[in-house]
Amino acid sequence: MKIRNDYTCPLEIVHDIIKGKWKTIIIFQMRSGSVSLSQLEKSIEGISQKMLLQQLNELRHFGLVDKINAQGYPLHVDYYLTERGQRILKAVVIMQEIGIEYMVEHRPTEILDQKGICYPK
Repeated sequence: MKIRNDYTCPLEIVHDIIKGKWKTIIIFQMRSGSVSLSQLEKSIEGISQKMLLQQLNELRHFGLVDKINAQGYPLHVDYYLTERGQRILKAVVIMQEIGIEYMVEHRPTEILDQKGICYPK
């Protein structure tokens, strides 16, 4: 998690917080509410548990995600978007919509079909 010390605008900070392959996907997958680590791991194709935990810890560090530890055995942890995370989710949803539009325009829609993502045909 490399964060610069000097910024020329607030967007640089946000970029540093959410940059990388997985963070926006993790945020998007948490859009419906709290989820367990295993639910996130199953819903994000290609991410390892180690990488998922690293990304969740970075999102927690910046106040976008938090977790709830349930008491008892077996240990159960749920992750959820904080208020700041909910606000950034709005931007991520717009990014998803733009990605869908681009895929439809350029016709690589097989992925959308495989994932059951609705799009105008």
